[in-house]
Amino acid sequence: MNPLRLDDRDIAILATLSREGRISKTELAARVNLSPTPCWERMKRLEKAGLIVGYRAEIDLSGLGPHVLVFVTVELDSHRAESFQIFERTVARMDEITGCWAIGGGYDYLMQVVAADVGAFQTLMDGLLESRAGVRRYFSYIVTKPVKNLPPALAVLGA
Repeated sequence: MNPLRLDDRDIAILATLSREGRISKTELAARVNLSPTPCWERMKRLEKAGLIVGYRAEIDLSGLGPHVLVFVTVELDSHRAESFQIFERTVARMDEITGCWAIGGGYDYLMQVVAADVGAFQTLMDGLLESRAGVRRYFSYIVTKPVKNLPPALAVLGA
C-alpha cells in the first residue's frame, strides 16, 4: 500500500482540525485557501486514509469538579510477549487510565491516569498490583499545574 501523498493544503487541513475540530467546513476551506467542495473532498480522503481518526471536544476537567492527573511509569515482572499482552488487556479495561504508551528505556510503559482524588488513584493502582497484570513496580508523578498541552505541530514532523 502506497502512503498517501500530502501537499501543503492537506497539512493545513490536518493542522487546523487538530487545533479546532469544530470549525465549520466553510471556515476550514477559507483558512486553507480552497473552495468548500474540494476542501470537503480532501478532508474525506484524509479520513478514509486513516490520518483523521476522530473528532472530540477538549474538556476542562476542573469545571467538572476536583480531580487528579497522574503520570505513571510502569515496569513489568517479565518481558515475555505474553506479559505485555496481559498488561495491555488489563489497562484497556480501566477507564481511569486515559493514555498508555509502551516506551523504551528504563521502564516498560508510561500511563496517564485521571482520578477523582489521590485516594481513588491509589485504589486503582492497588487493584492493578493485585491483578495478574504483572506489574513489578511503578512510579507516580502527580501533575500540580498544566503548563502546555497542544496537538503536535505538524510542520516540525516534516509533513
